[in-house]
Amino acid sequence: MPTGKLLTAMATPFDQNLEVDLRKAKTLALQLVQNKSDGIVVAGTTGESPTLGEQEKIDLWTAVVDAVGDRADVWANTGNYDTRASVALSRRAEQLGVHGVMLVVPYYNKPSQEGLYQHFRTIADAIQLPVMLYNVPSRTAQNMTAQTVLRLQRDCSNIVAVKEASGNFEQAAEIIKGSRQEFALYSGDDKATLPLLAIGADGVVSVASHLVGPQIRRMLDAFLTGQVRVAQELHHALLPLFTGLFVTSNPVPLKWALKAVGRDMGGVRPPLAAASASEEAFLHSLLHEQGLL
Repeated sequence: MPTGKLLTAMATPFDQNLEVDLRKAKTLALQLVQNKSDGIVVAGTTGESPTLGEQEKIDLWTAVVDAVGDRADVWANTGNYDTRASVALSRRAEQLGVHGVMLVVPYYNKPSQEGLYQHFRTIADAIQLPVMLYNVPSRTAQNMTAQTVLRLQRDCSNIVAVKEASGNFEQAAEIIKGSRQEFALYSGDDKATLPLLAIGADGVVSVASHLVGPQIRRMLDAFLTGQVRVAQELHHALLPLFTGLFVTSNPVPLKWALKAVGRDMGGVRPPLAAASASEEAFLHSLLHEQGLL
């Protein structure tokens, strides 16, 4: 089972030419660890993986592992819609010393459940690293069912977790109920974290933790130590931020917010576009209300 309850899906810093800024990546990774993240997912959706080249991903993983060492787990997002390419990149990540890989449901080619099973099993069998599955049908156009997740964890001992972002609590409950004890289910959506904890989830792969990591940590710890009312109060206080950071496509709002609070990580690569004037005004008001400005 992965260590820790709070993992952060790290943004990828770019310079003024939208080239990867490895120095800032190291700085951001250290800030996340200092702000209570137990693990960091590098080059995932929040990290703009579709527009990162293979060497850029390798350089990012190398930089983050170098920066944080063993102070946090580094998860490399090595999966895509091509099984062979995912195997090759996962093997490369393993050589770099990452602690685990995250594998997203293949997008665009929309495989069947059997196709998903074969895809993930082929990659898991090719490496020794722990594997976290990532189910996010709003982006991939395909939902990975609970039955497929349970089948995979039964047949592949190194498949140790799933980042569940389907919004389907019944599906999440079925996974939790049928999983081996050491298998972890993480919320893939900040606003669903507390509800999922209530049915047995293990933590969250967070976006908002870039800005409010200590508060999210307190919410997790409060719930897990039986202080349910405290956890509820923190959830309600943070909920506007959890939802507001998705006013437009992630990570556009996050990068705007990071710049606003003095931690500029650059812009976003096309085809993502900068926040509109109305979105900026909304985000400015949101950050002010949250006490971040």
